Amino acid sequence: MLVKKTKSLCPACKRVLDATIVEEDNKIWLERTCPNHGFIKSLYWSDSRMYHRFQEYEAVGTGIEEPVLQGEPDTCPQNCGLCSGHHSATLLANIDVTNRCNLNCDFCFANARACGFIYEPDFDEIVGMMKNLRNERPVPPPAVQFSGGEPTMRDDLPDLIREAKALGFSQVQIASNGIRLAQDLSQVQQLKDAGLSTIYLHFDGISKETNPFLATSKKAISNCAQVGMGVVLVPTVIHGRNDQEVGAIIRFAAENIGVIRGVNFQPVAFTGAASADDVAKERVTIPDLTANIETQTGGALRQDDFYPIPCVAPFTHLVEEYTGKPQVAFTAHQHCGAATYIFVNGNEIVPVNRMIDVEKFLQSVDHMAMTLARGGSVSKYRALLEGVKDIHTSLKRGESGKAGEIWRLIATTLIKQNYDALREFHWNALFIGTMHFMDDYNYDLDRVQRCCIHYATPDGRMIPFCTYNSGPVYREKIWKQYAKPLPQKSGETPGIESSTIETAVLSDVPPS
Repeated sequence: MLVKKTKSLCPACKRVLDATIVEEDNKIWLERTCPNHGFIKSLYWSDSRMYHRFQEYEAVGTGIEEPVLQGEPDTCPQNCGLCSGHHSATLLANIDVTNRCNLNCDFCFANARACGFIYEPDFDEIVGMMKNLRNERPVPPPAVQFSGGEPTMRDDLPDLIREAKALGFSQVQIASNGIRLAQDLSQVQQLKDAGLSTIYLHFDGISKETNPFLATSKKAISNCAQVGMGVVLVPTVIHGRNDQEVGAIIRFAAENIGVIRGVNFQPVAFTGAASADDVAKERVTIPDLTANIETQTGGALRQDDFYPIPCVAPFTHLVEEYTGKPQVAFTAHQHCGAATYIFVNGNEIVPVNRMIDVEKFLQSVDHMAMTLARGGSVSKYRALLEGVKDIHTSLKRGESGKAGEIWRLIATTLIKQNYDALREFHWNALFIGTMHFMDDYNYDLDRVQRCCIHYATPDGRMIPFCTYNSGPVYREKIWKQYAKPLPQKSGETPGIESSTIETAVLSDVPPS
């Protein structure tokens, strides 16, 4: 059965092709035919029911006011960065600050190993990229993440964090493997003092078989706990390698909720030289992941507890109507990711939708926004009071005794305008989410044009995540364009610190 038409790529030659998304055997497939490589059929989502449920939350944005490029959808993705055919503004900006790394992971989509050159923009170039991002209109991105490579390889990382905060980024993150954070408590303190908000820590499992750096990761987490630095665990999930531990990873996060703020699972994207057989054997879709989570948590966290990113669009509309100012819009494609919050009570985890009827709650928020939009004689304060009464009906009283806490949080936030309540909610809840970044096998241009995670580049562009790392692979082009000569040391792999690899992999004991 035809679900919709789109455009995709040939995995072999990267040619842009007309494509169809079809439903067959309760799964969703992406089909296209290349003149040179024939018919190609790739798994898109492994559960058609979940696909259609997420489709109901579609929210298309309006892009940015002054696109860097004046391209059109017909040229996508060959001329990217951002163009007038892009529908989402930047929600999270990534900046590659180096391609140097002290690990050598075979599934790394950054291809940081064996580049043969150094990509490392200088301080002023990175500041220029951040200024360019903050000039984005109608709303500048609120968050920036320094990535690579391994960002902690840069000695000026604290200075970059300070500059990001000074420029107005409310959230500043780094994506790290944690090796240097485990080795040096003082570095974690320096990053915290500079204004770092969160460390996105690569964390693939809770056993030596799935995570050879487990002791290093735990030491990094311990050091972060000592200085009060929040951590989000980021597991790359590969079928047959570590997908049997996704439930255990969530339990580990819950046991360490004092420092761990969430888990952001990333099903593997085949951006390297993967074969069709590799993809068939190792592919994990969002429904696969959430089904495994349900099974491995004994139903404590169910597949239906997860919602797509644009489900929060009514909140954006409400705040815009109340303040009269444009707000950051969560208009990512509805099939890019999924998320929920869980409350941790001892050994018990309770998803937020066991306390709230999420659909009724979102409908109530949307109704409040429409009431404010109509205006007239109804004051903003009265509209909020009526809306809060309406929201009260969405609270559940069955599976959890925490409905009262949620009610107090909503009332305090909306009526008293006390946003400390939201901060309290975040610190007492654990975010569980997933983003399935695309590769050449499941590439959907509709998703590219709705991406809200963009890479800033030295030439002034903002490039969607999945175009930067797959398809045309702008990462390699940008890195090579701004490459610097690599100083070679005898017996050392380019971009790799051999001594650190030996310490982390062979002994898994962080240096003192």
